[in-house]
Amino acid sequence: MPQSAYRLAVVVASTREGRFGPTVARWFTRQLEQRGDIEADVIDLAETPLPATLSFDPGPEDAAALAAVTPRLARADAFVVVTPEYNHSYPAQLKQLIDWHSEEWQARPVGFVSYGGLSGGLRAVEHLRPVFTERHAVPIREQISFHSPWGRFDEDGRHLDEAEALAAEQAAKTMLDQLTWWAVALREARAARPYAG
Repeated sequence: MPQSAYRLAVVVASTREGRFGPTVARWFTRQLEQRGDIEADVIDLAETPLPATLSFDPGPEDAAALAAVTPRLARADAFVVVTPEYNHSYPAQLKQLIDWHSEEWQARPVGFVSYGGLSGGLRAVEHLRPVFTERHAVPIREQISFHSPWGRFDEDGRHLDEAEALAAEQAAKTMLDQLTWWAVALREARAARPYAG
């Protein structure tokens, strides 16, 4: 991996039956393919269920479940959360992921791709920003949101409306440019001086 490249964990937050999240995630990973500076790891919370009860000393079963996701978060230099908006907020499983981990988030940037009805998932992201800040992560200002996206993508994550597709691709480029700056800068800073979280 080139020195300017970095590892990005893409978290697919929805676990609801009939969810649209994988379609949005496929669209986003197509954007990542246009870049040579990002090594992506998609963490789908529907495929990596976490223990329901938080513990400072998880038992063997809980530890095994965490082992499927914790090392992947720890390897990441940055994160992008693909989230729907449920009841003006984000999915409970995403909160579980955040709460089970601490050092993995510290001094790392977080970007957001949201989707939902008229709000496009923006309220979910506004709830996530202070939660990630509390975990000493660095939420990126720019984000991507899809308003009422159902029926506007094919199964491979291709946007069917050319004008909307171009706007979304530009938003992705802007967000990823910011995320890249922070990912590389904070990785260098952590290497030079351990984060005092």
